[in-house]
Amino acid sequence: MKIVFFGTPDFAVPTLNAVLNQPDMDVLAVVSQPDRRRGRGSKLIPSPVKEVAMQAGIPVWQPERVKRCGETLAKLRNCQADFFVVVAYGQLLSSEILAMPRLGCINVHGSLLPKYRGAAPLQWAIANGETETGVTTMLMDEGMDTGAMLLKTSTPIGLLDNLTAIGDRLAKSGAELLVQTLRELDGAKLQPTPQAETEATYAPLLKKADFVIDWHRSAIEIHNQVRGFAPACHTAWGEQTLKIISTIPLGKEFFTLLPEQYQDLANAYNHCSFESGSPGQIIATIKNWGPILQTGNGHLLLEQVQPPGKKSQSGWDFINGNRDIRAFGLPNAHQ
Repeated sequence: MKIVFFGTPDFAVPTLNAVLNQPDMDVLAVVSQPDRRRGRGSKLIPSPVKEVAMQAGIPVWQPERVKRCGETLAKLRNCQADFFVVVAYGQLLSSEILAMPRLGCINVHGSLLPKYRGAAPLQWAIANGETETGVTTMLMDEGMDTGAMLLKTSTPIGLLDNLTAIGDRLAKSGAELLVQTLRELDGAKLQPTPQAETEATYAPLLKKADFVIDWHRSAIEIHNQVRGFAPACHTAWGEQTLKIISTIPLGKEFFTLLPEQYQDLANAYNHCSFESGSPGQIIATIKNWGPILQTGNGHLLLEQVQPPGKKSQSGWDFINGNRDIRAFGLPNAHQ
């Protein structure tokens, strides 16, 4: 099978590696987003997919706009590929590109379609409190993740699972699913299934406002936001901004969902004396765990935080180093 691979971030790397490891599959070229300037010194950094392709000696094409780049379009056409495989590439493909490969353009999408079509499916699935997600391979069309479905695989989302953990899991399972999908399509053993439009939901690109914590929301809503958009959620801490890396919702309805190693936390919480407080205020502290905050509905433990200019630290270490803190969410709230 002759394949051109489209992909950019870490999520796409396991799928590219899986295809490269198949003796019956030949990756002719890789299309990835242009190198971007990142980090100190603003150096140009290649995408993770490009790095893998270069190590394997595969040509890499990086047009700013693939559907408008005549040179890249000519190269794609000349490949005479059986499949174009697309995994988190980051650009929409034109009808001209979609028609080029003999057996179609296959997308590996990080959701159980038709739910969570769009740019950030896993983030929104976790943030919305879903207890299950997965990967769908589909035959691409001109719509936004509207193509006919091919194969699916699912995985549960635990109460403490975050974007990184689930993303790693889906990247691996998606790689395996893609290899199976290509083989079954090549052997004419797979029948595409149209998506039910009435069941479709959307996962739009994240905006800056999505990362700001509103302590008037419920504890479970904030917890889902933090782990779904990890590690970027933040709150006002006086005149500064504090990143909230991980949290734990507290209460008997959640303790049965926590791993066994959190039993000490449950016991300590059940014996806590709580102060009264408004959303965002610290109402108790549990030794070796950290501060408990009042939310609009329920209590939330700050498990891991990152102060400005510092490395991530436990909520317990943070509160020990900042004993004057009383609340979050408003300027000067810790004064």
